[in-house]
Amino acid sequence: MNYAVIFAGGVGARMGSQTPKQFLEVDEKPILIHTVEHFSKHPMIDGVVIVSKEDYIEYCYELIEKFCVSGVLKVLPGGETGQQSIYNGVNYLYQNVSQEPERDIVLIHDGVRPLIDEKLITDSITCTMKNGNSIAVARAIETIIRVDADGMVADTVDRSECRYAKAPQCFYLCDIWEAHQRAIQEGKNNIIDSATLMSMYGHELFTVECREENIKVTTPNDYYMFKAMFEARKKGEAL
Repeated sequence: MNYAVIFAGGVGARMGSQTPKQFLEVDEKPILIHTVEHFSKHPMIDGVVIVSKEDYIEYCYELIEKFCVSGVLKVLPGGETGQQSIYNGVNYLYQNVSQEPERDIVLIHDGVRPLIDEKLITDSITCTMKNGNSIAVARAIETIIRVDADGMVADTVDRSECRYAKAPQCFYLCDIWEAHQRAIQEGKNNIIDSATLMSMYGHELFTVECREENIKVTTPNDYYMFKAMFEARKKGEAL
């Protein structure tokens, strides 16, 4: 079985909006619903768990009903950090849903990363079945430099070897759950993402390439970029 954990606990501080960014609308539909629909409609996904700020759980259920989103198993409260929020979703699947956590796959995805497609979800699952995990990445298209503490250029990195880590990040349920358990035991609660967590505990990570526009909507520029790309896709225009 394949499941998705969609975490949507942001407050939109960098967006400068009173409305949390995941609930901002494009084409009269919240970004979160745009995102969740990619998973709920995918033929290889057996269920979706959403992790939200507790104050917005009831609203999430209202949106699910309004937009007739199928396959959502549960909307859960998040934690104080992104890591804790992801753990809540993973742990729910492990404790309450999965019958075979060593065989079941979980795709972890940002609720504000709506420009994915069916192929990326399929590729992520296929890579995980073959290699044990999958991290969606995009090629670096600009020069990357490393700077020292004084802001001086210390090194220029060959961008052909560089990728931007994105999502979904996909693992066998038992592996990601065990990594979270180790982090909890060691008092680590703010690891930046699941790929970093798994790498920290010795997992060799594999990648699938995604398109550059697989953005995370964090700032007003991101929002307007998503809006423009959505309109282009809707009109059938090439990006």
